[in-house]
Amino acid sequence: MAHFLSPPVVKLAEAKTLPLWRGPVALLLIMAVAVPLSFSVWVAVLQNFVIEVGGFDGSDWGWLQTVREIPGFLAIGVIAIIMFIREQVLGLVALVMLGAAVAVTAYFPDFKGLLITTMISSIGFHYFETVNQSLQLQWIDKARAPQTLGWLMAAGSGASLLAYTAIVLTWKTFSLTYEFVFMTAGLATVALAIFCWFAYPQFEAPTPQLKHMVLRRRYWLYYALQFMSGARRQIFIVFAAFMMVERFGFEVHEVTALFLINFIANMIFAPIMGKAVAHFGESRALVFEYVGLTCVFLAYGGVYYFGWGVVIAAALYVIDHLFFALALALKTYFQKIADPQDIAPTAAVAFTINHIAAVFLPAALGYLWIVSPGMVFWLAAGMAMVSLGLALLIPRHPVPGHETIFSRPLPAAAE
Repeated sequence: MAHFLSPPVVKLAEAKTLPLWRGPVALLLIMAVAVPLSFSVWVAVLQNFVIEVGGFDGSDWGWLQTVREIPGFLAIGVIAIIMFIREQVLGLVALVMLGAAVAVTAYFPDFKGLLITTMISSIGFHYFETVNQSLQLQWIDKARAPQTLGWLMAAGSGASLLAYTAIVLTWKTFSLTYEFVFMTAGLATVALAIFCWFAYPQFEAPTPQLKHMVLRRRYWLYYALQFMSGARRQIFIVFAAFMMVERFGFEVHEVTALFLINFIANMIFAPIMGKAVAHFGESRALVFEYVGLTCVFLAYGGVYYFGWGVVIAAALYVIDHLFFALALALKTYFQKIADPQDIAPTAAVAFTINHIAAVFLPAALGYLWIVSPGMVFWLAAGMAMVSLGLALLIPRHPVPGHETIFSRPLPAAAE
């Protein structure tokens, strides 16, 4: 009975003797699928739900997104939790929270109810992502990290593709309700989390993780890139799809079709991007991403100020989403410069830094959106340019002691 309730602990080196489907990468793959089954559906459908059922305007939407990002800002709390339970266990518990909250979303359509369900699902999502990033960097070999991360992203996109295809094909045909869609998506995530608990052992990495907050001077560039990434990404997540609904009147199946195109593109290009990062290095990959995002955000502003149509707006949305896939380069950059025992606590710190701007930007920009939507996107273009400048400081071959172009490799990493 004890074994049934608590999976055995298996060292990472010993996991090689397990069948491929029970290995650590297979577990990461299933978890990569479990998240988008609920979260991506929630993102795709929520814009229409809050406008059609909740009667939200731009300000209400901004406040909801601010509340959604608070748990990301508090992701540093993961450090305290992993003092008592394993990261893998915390990740599965977080998945259950995410799925359960999404499942009941449609039953609480007012502003207060959506704030509560959004907060619970967000705690699950952000705590899972914090732990997941840590486990990926601990379990995946550095030499194979970019390619493997690319395939994990492709798997997540495939799960979203499956869910979105179902919505596009059945939303009008079977007159689906919001209650049915949210419930089905949420329970799918819960079911996969329960499967992972019983089907996999608890994997133990060779290097014990520090159980306290880690802030190191030599990681400063990684922290800065995380901060700018969080600020810039919030504008895309909060307002890009909202624009398609508010300005162009997209219905649920049309928004979902747009997401569908995104994930088809990600399935194709994420593994290619992983190989590109391995070949060209993190600096060049991130420079390419930030130049592209600057152009895309400037063009978003043009949609409002120059009257560009829905086709251009939809194309920009797909291109924008595709560029964000190169964010895996930020993970592999940190993996190359980090002390092995720093990965878990730094993942939590990085998530908190990533969400500093996310706590206030959506609400503040919600008011700017009412006055001048185009300015919101041009502000994001400026943020992308700052990120570009920071990416140019990453060396071609980063290692501990050579984290920026200003530092030089040392026998041991200096604080």
